[in-house]
Amino acid sequence: MAQNKIGIVGLGYVGLPLAVAFAEAGQAVVGLDSDRRKVEGIRDGRSHVEDVSDETLAALAELMHATSDPAELAVCEAVVICVPTPLTGSREPDLTYLLDSATALSRVLRPGQLVVLESTTYPGTTRERLLPILEESGLAAGRDFHLAFSPERIDPGRTDYTVKTTPKLVGGLTPECAERARDLYSRVCEEVVVLSSPEAAELSKLLENIFRSVNIALVNELARLCDRLKIDVWEVIDAASTKPFGFMRFEPGPGMGGHCLPVDPFYLAFKAREHDFYPEFVELAGKINQTQPDFCVERIERALNEDAKAVNGSRILILGVSYKAGVGDIRESPALKIIRRLVELGAEVAYHDPHVPTLSEFGLESVDLEEGLGDADLATIVTAHPGIDYTEVVAAAPRVIDFRGVTRGIEARSLVRL
Repeated sequence: MAQNKIGIVGLGYVGLPLAVAFAEAGQAVVGLDSDRRKVEGIRDGRSHVEDVSDETLAALAELMHATSDPAELAVCEAVVICVPTPLTGSREPDLTYLLDSATALSRVLRPGQLVVLESTTYPGTTRERLLPILEESGLAAGRDFHLAFSPERIDPGRTDYTVKTTPKLVGGLTPECAERARDLYSRVCEEVVVLSSPEAAELSKLLENIFRSVNIALVNELARLCDRLKIDVWEVIDAASTKPFGFMRFEPGPGMGGHCLPVDPFYLAFKAREHDFYPEFVELAGKINQTQPDFCVERIERALNEDAKAVNGSRILILGVSYKAGVGDIRESPALKIIRRLVELGAEVAYHDPHVPTLSEFGLESVDLEEGLGDADLATIVTAHPGIDYTEVVAAAPRVIDFRGVTRGIEARSLVRL
């Protein structure tokens, strides 16, 4: 039987906080990552994830061991796979990281071990894709080793709901697999909810994020209509939010970003098409949210036209380039799409973001806010980070477009809101 260690495959925004949670519970952890820079950083007590401090890593150094050698997983009682599951260029699931991890694990898998997949994916992945590769070890899932799916529910930058306080879903290949997974997560989670199957757990994760995607798409589309009707969308949302039942507030913006919301609808649509089912409602929401940055660029063009300026040659300051406030995560950030399009149109783009010092893709570095506002023909609030005085932003820039609604209550002729 394997030693009492927990293996974590993938030490990113999901895997590293999970590894820390187990270590803080007194559990020895073996963390595997193919990126040797991450591994060396963790060994030296340097965190690459904002939710995990260097001080936390240093305090847990004796319990956390980072490595790039899959062979070290053989000593673990359980192995949790937390690798990325992005989309291809054609917006279909890319399981490369997952399948590579499964192949490496199959070579060191031992009887009695528990394997749990946390990476977001479509229903059937655990049973149809992961299981066959693991069984290349010669061991049978559900008999010689245990297999389950438990969706990650990490929200970067959030402190009110953590690994410990967020209910954990688990779906096992067999009831015994589910029980093993429940026991594992009970060590670090206050509540574990056992589902009937891996497929139910996989689909539950997609539903959580597609629910947000669809409702964000609804208010984004409403914002575009309000722009045509010359109605303040924020006033409308505030008014609807006074209803104490039957309404849940969602807010428009420049589009969706992060590792889940822009991706998950396409995972479900892919699986649905395999069964000759076309989830038009879900796909439409994805389309609206994917095109929202284009609407924002169009709004910037119109604002400059009102000042008798063209986008070509105009100096545009982007305020906030991460996908959400308070973090430096730029994955799928709508700001990147806005910048890319503005550059294509000939704009001179600069940005200010205290959480993102550089954008290597564009060869840009975050500029001083006061200096950037002084140089800009137009400033646009794309991600509303805390700690910025937006009253001063409106006062300093000749034209401001607010795509986040943080300037409500400020009145100025130079100010335009989504």
